Amino acid sequence: MKLISFITLYFVALFSNAQLLSWSPDFIQETSNTISITCDANLGNKGLLNYTPTTDVFVHIGCITTASVNSSDWKGSKFTWATTTAPSNAIYLGSNKWRFTITGGLRNYFNITNPAEKIIRIAILFRNGAGTKVNRNADGGDMYVPVYDNGINTRIDNPLRTPKYNLGTEIITKSVGDNLTIESKSSKSSIIKLYFNGGLLATTSAATQATTSTTIAATGIQTIISEAYDGTNTAFDTVKFLVSPPVNVANLPAGITGDGVFYEADPTAVTLVTYAPGKGSISVIGDFNNWTETLIHQMNKTPDGKYFWLRITGLNSGDEYAYQFLIDASLKVADYNCQKVLDPWNDAFIPAITYPALKAYPIGKTSGIVSVLQTNKTPYIWQYPFTRHNKKNLIIYELLVRDFNANHNFKTVQDSLPYLKKLGINTIQLMPIMEFEGNSGWGYNPNYFFATDKYYGTENAFKQFIDECHKNNIAVVLDIAMNHAFGSCPMVQTYWDAANNRPAADNPWFNQTDLHPYSVGYDFNHESQATKNLVDNVLTHWLQNFKVDGFRWDLSKGFTQFNSGNNIGLWGNYDATRIAIWKRIYDKMQAVSPNSYCILEHFAANSEEIELSNYGMLLWGNANYNFREAAKGKASNTDFGYSAVASSRGWTNAHLIGYAESHDEERLMFDNVNDGNSSGSYNTRDTITALKRMEMVAAFLTMIPGPKMIWQMGELGYNYSINTCTNGTINNGCRLDEKPIRWDYLNNTSRKKVYDTYSKLLAFRNFATYLPAFTNGTVTTNLSSNLKQITVVDASVRIVVVGNFGLTSFPANTAFPNTGTWYNYFTGTTINVTGANYSLAFQPGDFYVFTNKNVNNVITGIFSPNYNITNLKLTISPNPLTQTSIIKYELPNSGNVSISLLDINGRKISNLFNGYKLKGEQILNINKNTFNTSTVANGVYLVQVDLNGKKQTEKIVIAN
Repeated sequence: MKLISFITLYFVALFSNAQLLSWSPDFIQETSNTISITCDANLGNKGLLNYTPTTDVFVHIGCITTASVNSSDWKGSKFTWATTTAPSNAIYLGSNKWRFTITGGLRNYFNITNPAEKIIRIAILFRNGAGTKVNRNADGGDMYVPVYDNGINTRIDNPLRTPKYNLGTEIITKSVGDNLTIESKSSKSSIIKLYFNGGLLATTSAATQATTSTTIAATGIQTIISEAYDGTNTAFDTVKFLVSPPVNVANLPAGITGDGVFYEADPTAVTLVTYAPGKGSISVIGDFNNWTETLIHQMNKTPDGKYFWLRITGLNSGDEYAYQFLIDASLKVADYNCQKVLDPWNDAFIPAITYPALKAYPIGKTSGIVSVLQTNKTPYIWQYPFTRHNKKNLIIYELLVRDFNANHNFKTVQDSLPYLKKLGINTIQLMPIMEFEGNSGWGYNPNYFFATDKYYGTENAFKQFIDECHKNNIAVVLDIAMNHAFGSCPMVQTYWDAANNRPAADNPWFNQTDLHPYSVGYDFNHESQATKNLVDNVLTHWLQNFKVDGFRWDLSKGFTQFNSGNNIGLWGNYDATRIAIWKRIYDKMQAVSPNSYCILEHFAANSEEIELSNYGMLLWGNANYNFREAAKGKASNTDFGYSAVASSRGWTNAHLIGYAESHDEERLMFDNVNDGNSSGSYNTRDTITALKRMEMVAAFLTMIPGPKMIWQMGELGYNYSINTCTNGTINNGCRLDEKPIRWDYLNNTSRKKVYDTYSKLLAFRNFATYLPAFTNGTVTTNLSSNLKQITVVDASVRIVVVGNFGLTSFPANTAFPNTGTWYNYFTGTTINVTGANYSLAFQPGDFYVFTNKNVNNVITGIFSPNYNITNLKLTISPNPLTQTSIIKYELPNSGNVSISLLDINGRKISNLFNGYKLKGEQILNINKNTFNTSTVANGVYLVQVDLNGKKQTEKIVIAN
């Protein structure tokens, strides 16, 4: 299997008066004893142009045999990518040329032992030692050297050929009236005949090469044939290329403005529009023309020279067609506006369970990523309307699909919605799911902004996931990376400065150099109109076509043309131009989809964040470090107030998304068990102790008014480092590696109790009666010492959260905002506060959540903490309940049993049974007619069985 390095691809014009690859002997055979292959880095993609040190160039080499299933199926690969073994070292010849030599015959070299298996090509790439710079074909494709059978062979060497998998049709830049020189070789002394467009141009007597020239007389397909006859057998070689007429100039069709893929009522037609100012010509190649340039697929250019467009007809309704743009007869790129791509390097590793019946890549017909269009696509029928939550009460669950479930797909995340619903979150924030380089990653290396990444599933699978989230009253936010793009992005490729290895000066979208210290990839110019149009089109696409509820904008502080160089402090200063950019984007979002969420990963000057928050945007508040220090029992840097409490920054709106963990920070539990403090027998490195302290973190985080975020599995005390490698070691270079998926944590009582604590706390936040406290409540904090306290005051409810983050026990006077009865939210017990303070006893790790109202009267059932949950083997059949159903459950011991019907928020609707039951299996018959129809309409409810305070809850659907 060929190894692929996911590197940046640099694309430039192909042709010169030299060959990208040359080799000796001219006609290589399996039995050739010594074979030399030379790469000229002045040509192709110029990946090694002017590369130093010149000794740091190696080959990746294999062969294509009759047993290979496609051009990527290299046999006998000799070396591992990004290694520097001496046998793979290429010799520098000067002038950007490197040579590699094979000795001992190909079969022996590649260890091809099956006599029936023939070698038909040598596959080769020249790279630097790290594998980050690679010389390839100009279109990014791999390079191949033909291997010939014994006997007579012939090959056309001029016009110059691309060392690609399939020879035949070439991209050659010629016009009518141009001279055309034709050169051919034969492997034996032969009579060589050269034909052009059916006419014989030259004939040699016994010779091994022939040369002639002619003038191109007309546009259209040009065909060159070399025929070699050695007296016994005849060999042929053919080259075809297109000579195009002058580009037709025409306005965009009526009703079309801007670029994109435009479908119409006619299911056999589509119009493609691409933005390419300054380009001379573009043609469309694809399945509809066998990947060959044709006159009818030359794109029109608009009079202003900015857009190219083409209406393609004769398509089969509903069929998928792969295609590319061929720009200036030298560069092949996919359409950056497409909603699906095929990737020759990565698609083979996408399992059918995730993406069934994925269209095959057109192997041998083209190279590089290709785009896909489909007319008359069956539309997804949306099922569930959705009203967005108050942005100040978003409870966000951030997840990476890859590391959330073993199938790494949308469908399995969808299957987990009951778990997330029970947890109490109301928003899922997905790390980037737009098509990015490679398969396994975080997604912050995007290349196609309108396409879902196929590694996670189909477009409809994603839409269904969103629909099901909305059904469960869960919003969906997409993490989007539009600060930058990478080398496989066609907008980077189309305007590329190969000499300087960066976007060209005339690139409409990208800066030539990065303007801020944290930039990755290539930096978007957000003051460019082309970038503004792109951003508007992208956000419109996802908000309208996928009904997402908003975006978390990665590296939002980078959306500026202010050049801060490497000065991080300067970059974070108040920037009026950056604010203007974000206000423009926010306004566009609200115009497209009112009340959509605009979340910024900003971390700029507080004055700038205040202005953005007042405008309606939400901003990340990173309290990870302070929460980690507090959870470990450290003595300093434990005040998480500024990071998590909006009012502590002087904000008038609770638009700060406080979080203890995100994808970008070290995990609290890992830090606890590896760097925690201790005192006597109390040790925060103990797993049980550390998990208890995670409950305390949950209480303080979730009870602070304003939006909050939880990182996936943080609710279970996930304790693998962010830098865990796939082999289990820890290394900073493994940050993006796949991480262990530990849903077995649910079987651990202490870990499940962290989940249940979150669930109970979030149930409080989700209860409508008390929502004002978490959106507009007044917050006071005392977080500087080991004994930390948060007090929330609102007309709806008052809350006191107090906890001992220290390592020793002590009594302490706790301040309460008023006297009277206060309720312990977790136990239901009360205290009578008669003064300004109340004395409480604190063991290390102890925490309390008090309310001035009996919140537990209305928040019950599924929100009970873990120590009140048991397995009673509760079943309901039939379910849905249309007339009568049977509730079965099993009691581990005798006791008082209460069975209740609850609404989906856990509020009691009706008593179904109260009484004493003996140990063993129990049955309760229920009849729909016994319910009060004014309070029990058709819908989803919960049946809860309570045995002496031990509960189990199951969903029941009541229907006609």
